Amino acid sequence: MKVLLAEVNVSEGRNLALIREMKSALMEGAVLRIMEINSDKDHNRTVFTFSGEPEEVLEGTKRLAKKAIELIDMSNHTGAHPRMGAVDVVPFIPARDITQEEALEVAKAFGAFLGGLGVPVYYYEDAATKPERKSLVDIRRGEYESFAVKMTKEEWRPDEGPFEFVAKSGATVTGVRFPLVALNINLRTDDLSVGKQIVKAVRAVTGGYQNVRAIALEIPDKKMVQISMNLTQYQKTPIHRVFETIKSETESRGILIADTEIVGPVPVMALEDLMKFYLRCYSFNMEQLY
Repeated sequence: MKVLLAEVNVSEGRNLALIREMKSALMEGAVLRIMEINSDKDHNRTVFTFSGEPEEVLEGTKRLAKKAIELIDMSNHTGAHPRMGAVDVVPFIPARDITQEEALEVAKAFGAFLGGLGVPVYYYEDAATKPERKSLVDIRRGEYESFAVKMTKEEWRPDEGPFEFVAKSGATVTGVRFPLVALNINLRTDDLSVGKQIVKAVRAVTGGYQNVRAIALEIPDKKMVQISMNLTQYQKTPIHRVFETIKSETESRGILIADTEIVGPVPVMALEDLMKFYLRCYSFNMEQLY
């Protein structure tokens, strides 16, 4: 069976009733496997991660997105995590016996559907129509608040949907990408400036690891700072290397790591590296998993 994975990021992490409504829309008559629903009230964001046959995933994503557009008003949205729309970003990830081309067809069909609902849509990563739109960071720079001005410029004409700022829904990014690891590390400090210094040591754009995107966020309820990261090529930049770098950076400043969190699914091959590094289990075989 062909298996496609979707990670739908919506800009609502606080109102549990709305999140339940979106989940109900997703699962209405569907044959899907929900892998995780991760809601964060500080980020004010929920990530729905699910998998199934490509057509089922496409239809479920349509239902979820339509309900999110109906329920969320971006003009009132606040949260620590960068965002540009009610349905912020929707990556599709080939999981089993599905080609990149087939996944791209799903992403483009979803983009056309959402554009038809009046939402500006941009294609990114492997679906990008322009080199400058490959990176989510580049598209989302300035966040929701910047799009009123962006949408007056020809270079920001969307790939689908209206060429105008839509205050309620904002804009959406969708595409196909390699499986990444979304890793958050919480620090026992509330000094955001320290978090920003540590981010510079790991993220690609400031001289860190080529395959790491990172930002520092305040977590007021915990009185902590979070290093929120996407490891875009875990095979080239493994989890343990990034963790050990942050551990070294924090300890040199007299700060401890409180805990870590992996958001969404994690490729099993990424865990093999952890087994070998931390347990020195060099003979471990992935067939041992059950």
